[in-house]
Amino acid sequence: MSGHEPADWLGPVRVGRSVDAVTDRLVTAIAVGDFSPGERLPPERELATLLGVGRETLRAALGRLRAAGYVVTRRGRNGGAIVQDGWGALSDDAVRRTLAPSRDELVELSDTRCLVESLIARTAAERRQPEDVTAMTAALEAYEQAADAVAARRADHDLHHAVVRAARNQHLARLSRELLARVNVGLPIEPFEESTFRAVAPQHRALIEAVVAGDGDTAAAVAREHFTITTAAVHRAIDRAG
Repeated sequence: MSGHEPADWLGPVRVGRSVDAVTDRLVTAIAVGDFSPGERLPPERELATLLGVGRETLRAALGRLRAAGYVVTRRGRNGGAIVQDGWGALSDDAVRRTLAPSRDELVELSDTRCLVESLIARTAAERRQPEDVTAMTAALEAYEQAADAVAARRADHDLHHAVVRAARNQHLARLSRELLARVNVGLPIEPFEESTFRAVAPQHRALIEAVVAGDGDTAAAVAREHFTITTAAVHRAIDRAG
């Protein structure tokens, strides 16, 4: 594969092997930490749109995940497909098929993402407004006080979304989202592992403090280092799959 060709796991799933491909994509997403044990998957309509498949195809794939013990379905207001296992019987093969062929491309994509996110952080430091400072500091506090991985992931999303919003450039925002999907498994969801929760807290604080202070150089440097975490999670999954 050349550096200019899209990876096979990007974009809509190919017709003819849709259920197999969606199953692999979801198993891999759970393996890299896009969804944590105890967390609810997005609603069917939203997840089908993200994957570019019909809801019947998605339901068939979810049925396979249930049969393999990755999710259970709960009814009611807080129901849905709840993740049970981060790495199960299907994980090795799914990760090898989904991610391993594109490992070299991931390195270059990760570098691109870190460059873009550092630019966003620098721009946010230059353009932040009082309402941005309020949103960023609230998200930072929520992250530092999160009781579990699900709450921490939500706060992490809010924190980075607030930084992107402070940069006030919709094209950078779209590029940030697209690059996240490309270095992950085609889903614009940041992998989050329990082990990284405390490890990244100092980076979050340093990033927000630099943006709030208008220190573009520091904000850019922290962001460039911080956003290597996603690719590291993907590489760990590939290594584990063997």
